[in-house]
Amino acid sequence: MEPSHTLELALGHGDRRALARLLRVVEDRRHGWRDVLAQAWPAAGSAQLVGVTGAPGSGKSTLANAMVTAWRAVDRAVAVVAVDPSSPFTGGALLGDRIRMQDHVGDTGVFIRSMSSRGRLGGLADTTAGLVTLLDAASYDPVLIETVGVGQSEVDVIDQTDTVIVVVTPGWGDGVQADKAGILEIGDVFVINKADRPQVAETRNTLAAMLEMSTDAGWVPPIVETVATDHSGVEELLDVVDRHRRHSKGPNGRVRQSRRVRSYIEAAISDRMRDRLEQPDLGDLLEQVRTRRLDPWTAAERLVPGPDAGSGDESRRASHPPT
Repeated sequence: MEPSHTLELALGHGDRRALARLLRVVEDRRHGWRDVLAQAWPAAGSAQLVGVTGAPGSGKSTLANAMVTAWRAVDRAVAVVAVDPSSPFTGGALLGDRIRMQDHVGDTGVFIRSMSSRGRLGGLADTTAGLVTLLDAASYDPVLIETVGVGQSEVDVIDQTDTVIVVVTPGWGDGVQADKAGILEIGDVFVINKADRPQVAETRNTLAAMLEMSTDAGWVPPIVETVATDHSGVEELLDVVDRHRRHSKGPNGRVRQSRRVRSYIEAAISDRMRDRLEQPDLGDLLEQVRTRRLDPWTAAERLVPGPDAGSGDESRRASHPPT
């Protein structure tokens, strides 16, 4: 079946199997995947995009499962993109998050997709944005993105979502470590999960002290305590997420949306460049770089001319004659 016809079934008729096939086309970058996203793009843009990130063991998947349950209780159609660590042997996803969301198997109002990070750092995969676009266009709202769980370097999620939830546990870190943690700089809402354990007050005080330095004058990230295993605090969390969504309708939200669009375009350019570098006619250019007759930066300029491509550095041109 052609991707264009499958897209009509997935978006126009709500065919879950057709949607699953399209997600596979995009994730694996099969024939026609760019056309699928180009056709889906105008129908996307209305879903609430929520990211859940944090260190391994913080209970992100259990919390995500509880959030989905609460959203379904008010009849919202929810999609989940769970980015799992890659297997070191096959490169595939370990699919742990799908196992933790067995509560929603058979619920046609929930669509769960696990995907492999495929070795990418930052907590997401290269094709996460494409999958989110399709799910958004298929009228799922909200779309929840759960990151790998690699800790402090996991910051890509801020460029893919409207609201980032950072999950920590009681006794997490200390003042020095927290000050260095990149995830503290991207969080819109902080959740102290497993709040039935000791040291909750100390963790809350540490976070609150640091979040007072928030750069968004109109939004100081709230701190919510949850026990995801019994859904305690989850309704309060969703209320805070909705409040942040309303806040994001202002200028700061537009800046964030512009960042997201920029990240999509940058990813698309990277995809095209990877394709270009695999073309046979580039063999001589790559060989010149390998043998040090040409530097990578000049090679890049030849592939993607910059705004000053016409002026250039004459001495560099002399030392690196055109191929």
